[in-house]
Amino acid sequence: MGEDHVPGAEPELGLRERKKRETRRRIADIATGLFMTRGFDNVTIADVARTADVSVNTVFNYFRTKEDLFFDRQDEVIEAAGRDFRDRRPGEGAVALFRRRFFEGLDARAYQTAFHEGSEVWTRTVRDSPALMARQREIGRRAQDRLADLLAEATGAGPDDIAPRAAAAMIFAVQNTLVEQIADRKSAGETLQEMAEDVYAAAARAFDLLEHGLGRYAAAPAPAPPDPAPGPGGQAPATGK
Repeated sequence: MGEDHVPGAEPELGLRERKKRETRRRIADIATGLFMTRGFDNVTIADVARTADVSVNTVFNYFRTKEDLFFDRQDEVIEAAGRDFRDRRPGEGAVALFRRRFFEGLDARAYQTAFHEGSEVWTRTVRDSPALMARQREIGRRAQDRLADLLAEATGAGPDDIAPRAAAAMIFAVQNTLVEQIADRKSAGETLQEMAEDVYAAAARAFDLLEHGLGRYAAAPAPAPPDPAPGPGGQAPATGK
């Protein structure tokens, strides 16, 4: 859950608050199980309430929308990149930070990378629902905007400086492209072991491009040199020495 991610940042919760948090967690876990088994659009709030043995009003007390039930960690996702940026190592640049964090995620089989068992079920559930696809895009946009604000603050960029937003967009583009590729391959039936070497190599290549710039990547071929003009008598001039 989003509210749990900073240990020690809040006083110990009382019994009532702990029970509320446990109830929220339980409802979200039950809902996610239903969504991933039956499909998001085929499950109603009433179905969730009945399975969780609570009232519909209780569900809405904790979650404003059905999408919130599925993306119950959206606050954590939105803050994650910003939190990582604030906690970067001394002298560590933004690209180096997110390269390191992505590889750490791969090593840990973190859900954010899609490089874990069962990711194909999550992927299918989201892709089968236009509502979930739209919410996922919104969460990504908000997370990107949050990182851009922190980049601007860290670099002293003015409001008209495009660099922070461009940098945040490029970082998220690399991460999203890698995750989508992993999700596609897992959905196609590849095992983590089968794809591991390619996944790590692709991540290294993508972050290399981000770190060093595209430069002459995909430059058009140089034009071929023109044929030499014919010499006297229509013969091409000799090129040997």
